[in-house]
Amino acid sequence: MSITAKMVSELRTKTGAGMMDCKKALTQTAGDMEAAVDFLRQKGLSAAAKKSDRVAAEGMVVAAGTGNVGTILEVNSETDFVAKNDAFQTFVNTVAQVVVDKAPADLEALKALPYPGSDRDVVAELNHQISTIGENMNLRRFERFEVAEGLVSSYVHAGGKIGVLIELSTAKADDERVAAVGRQLAMHVAAAFPQFLKREEVPAEIVEREKDVLRSKAKDSGKPDEIIEKILLGQINKFYGEICLLEQAYVIDPDLKVAKVVEALAKEIGAEVTLSRFGRFQLGEGIEKKEDDFAAEVAALSK
Repeated sequence: MSITAKMVSELRTKTGAGMMDCKKALTQTAGDMEAAVDFLRQKGLSAAAKKSDRVAAEGMVVAAGTGNVGTILEVNSETDFVAKNDAFQTFVNTVAQVVVDKAPADLEALKALPYPGSDRDVVAELNHQISTIGENMNLRRFERFEVAEGLVSSYVHAGGKIGVLIELSTAKADDERVAAVGRQLAMHVAAAFPQFLKREEVPAEIVEREKDVLRSKAKDSGKPDEIIEKILLGQINKFYGEICLLEQAYVIDPDLKVAKVVEALAKEIGAEVTLSRFGRFQLGEGIEKKEDDFAAEVAALSK
């Protein structure tokens, strides 16, 4: 029987085993899906599937790369204890380097790339780690920056709780002052949590929603509409200053806006500098964590 890519994909979904292991299992069982599942179980290759429904919201964010290329990557585990495991950290850092070196288009492309030092691909190595460590793990997301002429700076906060990339476009990327400011800007992003680079990137619906909220508050004061609109303009500018990186007050020197810091760097090195983009991952953000009711568990066990 001919083994199709769709069959291999279905078996991977069912078991969490690697692509080549799934293809071998289907070949050995003449395409019988259930028999292939059993084959993988017998070989100990589908143990990861048993853990796949457990919430993985811990783990680590890593930032890697040098020069004009960098990446931030988040890999989740179930517990902070596993995140401190040397094998887990080696896996995360190795995958981050794969992203830097191979520039995968997305997570699926990353999972299919060879894992260095083994005969497995990245997803098969992930499942091997799950089986070995005994916790569910998840390759959640990554961003990769590459600038033709410039520098990508990175910063990791609190041992992997927050990871940041900053991309500076400049002809003098090898100037050590660029690297120093790049790292400081990455630290700023970790602390200040900007959502957009500049006000032109903020979706109109977000601005209008903020205006509606501010306008409603202002009307409660009983002020005339023309005064309200003037107040609104100032408040919206303040709103941009909170969410747009270039308009934020610089954490290291709050008297300066981030845009002014970049301008000062350009003047200092005698070359144009553009803060062209940034990325920020916070560990577990957006993942719904299960809240354990310890008292209820004890009560249930005592019955």
